[in-house]
Amino acid sequence: MTRHRFAFCGAELAAVYVVAEQDKELHLAELTGNRSVLYGLPAILAVAGHSPAANAFRSGRPLWLTPKELATFIEDEPHHFPTRIRDGDPQSPARISLGALPLGHGDQELGCLIVAGDVGDGFSADDRSLLELYADQVAAGLEAVAARLTGRRTPQAHLGQSLVPHQGGAFILELSTGRMEAHANVLELLGLPPEQFDGQVETLLACAVPDDMPALMAIVEPDRLAAAGQQLAFRIRRPNGELRWLGMRCRVEVRSDGIPQRVLGVVADATYLRPSADEVSLVQRLSATLAGAATIREVSRLVVAALREPLGASRVAVGELEPERLIVTALDPPEPDAWPEVWRSEWRSEWPDVSLGELSSLQGALRGGHMSLWPPGAALEPGLSGVGPGGLAVLPLPAEGRMVGVCLVGWDAEHRFGPEERSLLTVIAGLAGQALVRAHALDAGHELATMLQRSLLPRKLPELPGGVAVARYLPATAGLEVGGDWYDVIPLGDGHVAFVIGDVQGHSAAAATIMGQMRTAVRAYAVEGHPPDVVVARANRLLVGMETDLFATCAYVDLDMEEGIARAVRAGHLPPILRHPDGVTEEMAVEGGPPLGVLPDAEFPMTETGLAPGTLLVLLTDGLVESARLPLEEGMRRVCDVLATADPVGAGGLADELVLGVGRRDDDVALLLLRYDGTKGRPMRSHWTVWRLPKAVMHARRFTTRTLRSWGVAEELDSVLLVVSELVTNAIAHTQGEVGMDLTLSADRLRIAVNDASPRSPVKPVSVSWEATGGRGLLIVEATAMAWGSVPLSGGKQVWAEIPLRRASG
Repeated sequence: MTRHRFAFCGAELAAVYVVAEQDKELHLAELTGNRSVLYGLPAILAVAGHSPAANAFRSGRPLWLTPKELATFIEDEPHHFPTRIRDGDPQSPARISLGALPLGHGDQELGCLIVAGDVGDGFSADDRSLLELYADQVAAGLEAVAARLTGRRTPQAHLGQSLVPHQGGAFILELSTGRMEAHANVLELLGLPPEQFDGQVETLLACAVPDDMPALMAIVEPDRLAAAGQQLAFRIRRPNGELRWLGMRCRVEVRSDGIPQRVLGVVADATYLRPSADEVSLVQRLSATLAGAATIREVSRLVVAALREPLGASRVAVGELEPERLIVTALDPPEPDAWPEVWRSEWRSEWPDVSLGELSSLQGALRGGHMSLWPPGAALEPGLSGVGPGGLAVLPLPAEGRMVGVCLVGWDAEHRFGPEERSLLTVIAGLAGQALVRAHALDAGHELATMLQRSLLPRKLPELPGGVAVARYLPATAGLEVGGDWYDVIPLGDGHVAFVIGDVQGHSAAAATIMGQMRTAVRAYAVEGHPPDVVVARANRLLVGMETDLFATCAYVDLDMEEGIARAVRAGHLPPILRHPDGVTEEMAVEGGPPLGVLPDAEFPMTETGLAPGTLLVLLTDGLVESARLPLEEGMRRVCDVLATADPVGAGGLADELVLGVGRRDDDVALLLLRYDGTKGRPMRSHWTVWRLPKAVMHARRFTTRTLRSWGVAEELDSVLLVVSELVTNAIAHTQGEVGMDLTLSADRLRIAVNDASPRSPVKPVSVSWEATGGRGLLIVEATAMAWGSVPLSGGKQVWAEIPLRRASG
């Protein structure tokens, strides 16, 4: 038994009972203080008995007895109390008050703390609150040795450390004034002479190690306090240089209107929280490596590496906080399948960026600003419960008085959080938060360019009829500047889709700006209906005319999703890669032109090839296949090997496999991958050249009639012939040069397209008088067709109209 002097909030004696004998008995493990208050406490109490300790242990609630109530209890159960009190010894204080406080809760029922003192009117409300917090301190220490105590037949055996933190004290903080009443033991723990304490909370906070200051700010911001009874571990530096671990627990009192009024707290020595040699070494190594980290991604990667293996965690993620979103900057494991569905659905680049609106529990933890620990089976939303079904730790990363990020640590198997682990997580969170702020200061320009680049890339790719397209973009990890890699997927008319990828020379915000201009220009030219060679040629002339010394490369593929015909153009870029349904993988033979922005009148030859359903089309930039350590030929061969052995069904997983094989990157990486599935039925097409003869319209109608009859279209024939007549008449009457007509039959519509050499779009008249001899053609087309329009073509335009079909399919 220890014989240290004990005095705390009116209590002069403390006794710790621990549960033993398969939860049937309470064994006295430690007794300290003025033993004359309750001399001769029983060494063993039955859990089922009627003693204060047993009653409090079973109910899980504190039991407080005034001298009068204690006397009544003694009369009912005299054998549970010392002989001197039972017999009314005149030397025994008749003003004894007693408290029995359960230690632990839920699955962690550890025992009971008995406190007693010469308090004639019973413990005050403040003293009771502080003693209950003190009991939580005792429980935290008991957790570390509970396994050694449980089942001991001789609880008086030496335990190697005291269960009752004798060096401990209490404080009361008035929030309205900031004044603090601190007991002498608190000042002694901090190494602060009483005459130097001015009653201000800031004076005590100044004793803390700077890295732990953000966590300590919880006592002056009570809305950030952890749940009642949760341990807050921190370190102080005493005047002699000694580093000491302290534990603190707080309770907030609120007014009737819900406004916090006072904070009651207990501070005690927490030597048992001092990290082991391995933990100290881990923190020292992490601190040293974080000091040299220059980017946010590097800081995040180091934190993930420092936590996952030492803690045996299944998942670790680090992310920055932006308004309404969590921008993940590193995670392990990197495979999307290892993370919840809400994470996978937001996987747009190397890592996801998740909406905080879908992670309400995470938002609550961040608002509180304190570490949150959820045990197995906690009621969390799927986006968090899937990260740590066996246990989840959420570590807000504080710096400069705000939360700059968050770290999530999750376990699949059941995991219980010990005090040492909580301390380690708290320390690492403080280090990581400060490192993130430093990294922000170092790469602010890089972040600005990255935000610019992100805003210029498509956020989502469109859904395609007859195929699935996925994209991946990874910024360079070497250096702080960004490049001009871009990609785009552009739905065009008549079942065509354009796939574009490009790379602007250099790594700078200027390169990202040119990239955005080039992507916009290519999209505009493509939507106008120009063929691939014209689109690329016009983009080239645009870049030549810009006041810049930068050039760009580009690969452009126009794919007919119904026919499977691909028309490709290269401008100094790597060729597309094809993975055929039988697994044969090859570079697409596309004759290349010069890079964009070099020669104003450069020509860009177009290559046409057919794709069978099940083919993979891959467009990429050189950052994926070339670096200082990887020759281009070897990089292209690696991509072909991965494609040849991959399962083409999972396009997203295949894209991840291609980009995750890249280590440290000297250049940006962009990847655009299409799995071409083909449509259910290929359309039928027919072309007619309209000669400028007196009966040109009649010949066009006859051709249309023959074609539609061969296709089995009869019910809509009159409507189609009416539209053909009007479109061909307008083309012959108002334009010069060649006129052509195309008919395309798909499952649910017939498309009529008339091409001419005039760039002027037809104008529908606002009104037509009864006496007018013309001007009704477009009004008739509009009334007859499901849709109609006009698009510019190279050297002219195309006017088209679509007629819906009501025939049975098949």
